[in-house]
Amino acid sequence: QVQLVESGGGLVQAGGSLRLSCAASGLSFSNYNMGWFRRAPGKEREFVAAISWTGATTYYADSVKGRFTNSRDNDKNTVYLQMNSLKPEDTAVYYCAADFRWRPSAIDQGMGVYGYWGQGTQVTVSS
Repeated sequence: QVQLVESGGGLVQAGGSLRLSCAASGLSFSNYNMGWFRRAPGKEREFVAAISWTGATTYYADSVKGRFTNSRDNDKNTVYLQMNSLKPEDTAVYYCAADFRWRPSAIDQGMGVYGYWGQGTQVTVSS
């Protein structure tokens, strides 16, 4: 049974930083791309960032590029999202997800390929 458990969310002032973690179990973690998504109040879930199974390639939404950094530790079965220079518009529930494809050749930002999801962690940025 695949489990993804996010942690690290919280309340932070604008300009501050948070680091989200997502611990995975029940899958061969090092063979799967991982993604981060978020859903802000009243909005649809949107892509934030993703990292290839090797960790060599990352992809970011334009809204977070240059501020967020996605990384992974395959020995710890954990993926991270370092969020710097946070803005009030970053307020959302953040979800990590695992691409269901084994060793895919490219990163996909569409939700359709992410077959496993965490329960989410709340990030609130005050102005």
